[in-house]
Amino acid sequence: MKRFLRSIVSIPALLIALGCSTEQMLSSGGGDPQLEQAARTELDKLYSTTPKAKELQGHAKAVLIFPTIYKAGFLVGAQGGNGVMFDSSGKVLAYYNATAFSYGLQAGAQEFSEAMFMMNQDAINYLQTKSDGWSVGVGPSVVVLDDGAAKALTTTTMQSDVYAFLFAQEGLMAGMGVQGQKISRLGR
Repeated sequence: MKRFLRSIVSIPALLIALGCSTEQMLSSGGGDPQLEQAARTELDKLYSTTPKAKELQGHAKAVLIFPTIYKAGFLVGAQGGNGVMFDSSGKVLAYYNATAFSYGLQAGAQEFSEAMFMMNQDAINYLQTKSDGWSVGVGPSVVVLDDGAAKALTTTTMQSDVYAFLFAQEGLMAGMGVQGQKISRLGR
């Protein structure tokens, strides 16, 4: 029980440390090869388990992948992680940080991966030009897909600006979603 409580209490510090280390690497002029490799690996895992995601990638202008997002809370919760945006050819466009805070009856800790498929240039431009970050729920429309919804998606029903997949969940935490997330560009 002590270990569980320690992990819940330490998550905000971990989120800050993750953001700072990547920010320092990017501000020194280089990319983040470890983050890039982790993003490519998780994206390949998504494609192998959800063929519709691979098909969706063929129509997307860019994919923003957060290989690991940590989430923990006990009444007050936080989640965060760093990610990479790839263009349709796989070239790195930019690095991003996703954070969210919540409060209410909650307890637990988990980690998961998130992939956001940017379907049009407007969605990419919105994310790249918002100097203070993009709060999901404001701006481009986002649809979170599960296996069932993804299977029903066709080129004629693709109407959203962004499609998101949450996958590779580990741990126990009630409730998951992208609402309330703030996504900010790293290393401007």
